[in-house]
Amino acid sequence: MEELLRARGLSVAYGSTEIIHSVDVSIRRAEISAIIGPNGSGKSTLLKALARLLKPRSGTVEFLGTDIWSKPEREVAQRIAFLPQSAEPPGDITVLELVRMGRLPHRSFWDTFSKEDEEICCEALVRTGMESFAMRPIRALSGGERQRARLAMALAQQPEILLLDEPTTYLDIRHQLALMELVEDLHDALGLTVVMVLHDLNQAVRHARRIIAVRAGELLADGPPNEVFTRALVRDLYGVESRVSDIEIAGRRTKLCLPERVAETAVNEAAS
Repeated sequence: MEELLRARGLSVAYGSTEIIHSVDVSIRRAEISAIIGPNGSGKSTLLKALARLLKPRSGTVEFLGTDIWSKPEREVAQRIAFLPQSAEPPGDITVLELVRMGRLPHRSFWDTFSKEDEEICCEALVRTGMESFAMRPIRALSGGERQRARLAMALAQQPEILLLDEPTTYLDIRHQLALMELVEDLHDALGLTVVMVLHDLNQAVRHARRIIAVRAGELLADGPPNEVFTRALVRDLYGVESRVSDIEIAGRRTKLCLPERVAETAVNEAAS
């Protein structure tokens, strides 16, 4: 499988504090990867470095074998879409106006909006189920609808790689499930390469084909969930004893992680 992004000896710092320490990781085309780890481990910092938003203290991030910092910012934005965790668009703009912003990397400042631009934006709205919301103000949307609108904006960039920083934060369980299923559908339909920072371990192992585990700015594990996601990994990452079981959901084999105390309670209640 073709390697799109590659971090080599990557170290990233905020001021004098180094957050990521000499990490090597590769992102392959048309793969869904989830970055997991405890708070403060460097997950979001690693994602931002891959998006060319944080310059390395040392090491490199390469896109198709070329240092990403040697490429013009506009060219990178045409290939990589990054959705931060908490950035909120102005509430008075409409969904369509937000999605149109995704075309900015492909246009000069003074360019008029072309028919092709409009068609790409309409397709992004349809793919995210937001076509009926096109003229609605962002402030009138629910949290789940707002995330889908932001995702439509990212699709309008026509990226090869989609980087999502904790995309399900602040969403209720129904909207979390719907958003994760949408990301999978987009991956399947468009061949998108997706890298997500996720806190929910069960979401990560169910929806990602690859787990990248980060602790204290270092890579602790990297591989398919069925190989690397274990009780020992959860203990090493979070200092929590857990039970990791193989289960089947909707015809798909996956893993379920429960804290040991929760699992014991469930077993005792089932036996009583």
